[in-house]
Amino acid sequence: MAKTVLVTGANSGIGLQTVLELARRGYDPVGSVRSESKAETVAKAAADAGVEVRTVQLDVTDADSCAEVMSGLDLFGLVNNAGYGVTGAVEDVDDDEARQLLETMVVAPMRLAKLALPGMRDRGEGRIVNVSSIAGLASAPLAGWYTAAKHGLEALSDALRIEVASSGVRVVLVEPGGFKTGIWEDMERDVAKRGGSRFGTAYQRSQRAMRLGEPLMGDPGQVATVIARSLDARVPRARYLVGMDAQLMAVGDRFTPTVVKDVVSRLTLGL
Repeated sequence: MAKTVLVTGANSGIGLQTVLELARRGYDPVGSVRSESKAETVAKAAADAGVEVRTVQLDVTDADSCAEVMSGLDLFGLVNNAGYGVTGAVEDVDDDEARQLLETMVVAPMRLAKLALPGMRDRGEGRIVNVSSIAGLASAPLAGWYTAAKHGLEALSDALRIEVASSGVRVVLVEPGGFKTGIWEDMERDVAKRGGSRFGTAYQRSQRAMRLGEPLMGDPGQVATVIARSLDARVPRARYLVGMDAQLMAVGDRFTPTVVKDVVSRLTLGL
């Protein structure tokens, strides 16, 4: 019998590529989406790929919806992928925007993990894969709240990994670098709504840097392959850095003095 894996945020980018890859590998992937139109997007992609993918409508920030969906699933794996980018200086992000980001990218993944764990314990096995980012290891100006969310996800994942290991459940962090996903459209949206900010020049410079680097960004399918491998592995690694840029940034952040990083960031962004 195929092992069931729930993948949140499955209608585009890494999430969509993950459900397709899991289906190709013989899993029973269930992709969460937030609307019927997004479910149709997944269905079309699956049909084009010649595989079957189930979908469920789920708002990960709605605790009742999470409980209802999870009660109907007997999961081997949970891939917490749902999320979005937020570009904004700390001063430019209001409380509601910050809370929504943290609810989606920190609280919701742990809520779903808690709901999945009883069944995984009963089976004596399970995988919880949390899709983080290189931003979970290195912070950056104009992305403080986004990196805070990813840092929080990393810290909780590290704690959870140790807490559930004796039950046969493995917790994995996947940390992509720059990939061609909707996060870049999120950046354009956020910069557009920060009109009048004292950081306007810095936003413009950040956008230019993103556009220059876009041709070098990888395909989300690369991340999906890593996620699938972590589910396949008998003893998966705790962390998987994905992409050469992520590897280089991780090394640079670890060994570059803080004062140097600060000066480079300020010069680059005109801060």
